[in-house]
Amino acid sequence: MIFSKYKGLFKPKNPKKYKGDPTNIIYRSSWEKQMMIYFDNNDHVVEWQSEEFFIPYKHPIDGKYHRYYPDFLVKVRNKKGIINTRMVEVKPYKQVQEPKVQNRKTKRYINEVKTFAINTYKWKAAREFCEDRDWDFVIITEKELGLQSW
Repeated sequence: MIFSKYKGLFKPKNPKKYKGDPTNIIYRSSWEKQMMIYFDNNDHVVEWQSEEFFIPYKHPIDGKYHRYYPDFLVKVRNKKGIINTRMVEVKPYKQVQEPKVQNRKTKRYINEVKTFAINTYKWKAAREFCEDRDWDFVIITEKELGLQSW
């Protein structure tokens, strides 16, 4: 498998914290890699996993059920010793904002609208999934990571 600098295989320093196969953790962006390093090194993170399970959701365009694989599931111990579970999705800020309506319907604009619609349905399913389990659902963008948007 060939990877670019933005995609690759993550090798954790603390493989016992990873729930799943610690020899096959794949990141698909430098932001995901940054989150993996954070989870691996943070003492409050008890356990984490990356794309190890799916949530079914109804696709807004074709009306069929598809599988959404959340980026991360993380168990964090707070200062009181209570463990909270968080589902974390890492996305560019642009993809979490509804595209501004344009008079000219370019291919780019249509793709942005489709991406936003699909993400909205995935995240609705994720929020419901998390609510049923008393988990938190969090979307992290480059803004939360403290990175410059390109």
